[in-house]
Amino acid sequence: MTAAPVPVDLARAYRLLNHGPVTVVTSAHAGRRNVMAAAWTMPLDFSPPKVAVVVDKSTFTRELIEASGSFVLNVPCRAQAETVLAVGSCSGRDPECAGDKLARFGLHTLPATQVEAPLLAGCVGWLECRVVPEAHNEQRYDLFIGEVVAAWADPQVFADGRWHFAAAPDARRTLHYVAGGAFYATGEGIDLGD
Repeated sequence: MTAAPVPVDLARAYRLLNHGPVTVVTSAHAGRRNVMAAAWTMPLDFSPPKVAVVVDKSTFTRELIEASGSFVLNVPCRAQAETVLAVGSCSGRDPECAGDKLARFGLHTLPATQVEAPLLAGCVGWLECRVVPEAHNEQRYDLFIGEVVAAWADPQVFADGRWHFAAAPDARRTLHYVAGGAFYATGEGIDLGD
């Protein structure tokens, strides 16, 4: 059982992504919503906190992000590896995945507080983001910059601005995508102080 998300201080929100986990992007606009896996994400700035994510022009997620001006980066865990692979292998534009991919895969969501897109239940971290318009980067490189307007974490795994994987079950460790369906789970921590 997972704990209810607790707020993360925005000054420390970058730490949810700093170790390079795969993310799942949720998007929504005008009653339509979508979900896709995204390995190319990163923290970008501290104050205000910003992130970068690559979202291809051909995706339904991109259409919803452009329409709404927002998205959520969800940080999934090892227990969700099959889900990450499934939502990353099936486009919302493909006939077999058309419609609501969240419903198609039986995924539960939680409401966001600042954006239209939902939070994906079962994850260990969430960053609600508003797009910082950068038309050149978006069109040429498919690169979106988002200002983090709210951040959340599972307190069993992330508390006091730090990940605590050693104290959590292995199933709650974050994922790192390699290629071809291969993942690594976050491993042993080495703490040399703050």
